[in-house]
Amino acid sequence: MPISSQAGEERPEDSTISVRLVQEDDAPFLLGLYASTRVEELALVPWTDEQRQAFVSMQFAAQQDHYRKQYPRAIHEIVLVNERPIGHLYVARLEHEMRIIDFTIMPEQRNAGVGSFLLRRLLDEAAFAAKVVRIYVEDFNPSLHLFERMGFKPVDKEGIHLLMEWTADDNATDE
Repeated sequence: MPISSQAGEERPEDSTISVRLVQEDDAPFLLGLYASTRVEELALVPWTDEQRQAFVSMQFAAQQDHYRKQYPRAIHEIVLVNERPIGHLYVARLEHEMRIIDFTIMPEQRNAGVGSFLLRRLLDEAAFAAKVVRIYVEDFNPSLHLFERMGFKPVDKEGIHLLMEWTADDNATDE
């Protein structure tokens, strides 16, 4: 189901934000998006470009396979700004929680309000459904600040991964 910004909602100026289900021909975009998250890490290894690409392709395939097995009913969507793909959002709507499996925006598109806009929509959906929202975030990932700003709190840690949690009760505001 598309989620589009409407007049009066917080969103990047002069942008139409929407999502659509991932399609088979999105694979090259998704691989490139995944690769964009590994650039700094891979710059540290003495590999050729071909070796880096092979590693990224293998890791991406393993990640996608894991997500499909762990969350077979999750919804995987492409994030679009003005109909141009700039990221993806992978969410499992479980009985008592909404689990953000993966949420990535292309580096050059970050800090423009798209992530905040889509996350706010997801949190509104969770509040309406009386569900908690959870996501694992690496403790060094810059997106951790976004989740903290949106009201997520750390509830567990596994190695470098923080389990962040948002509840409507903890984030209720008086209007």
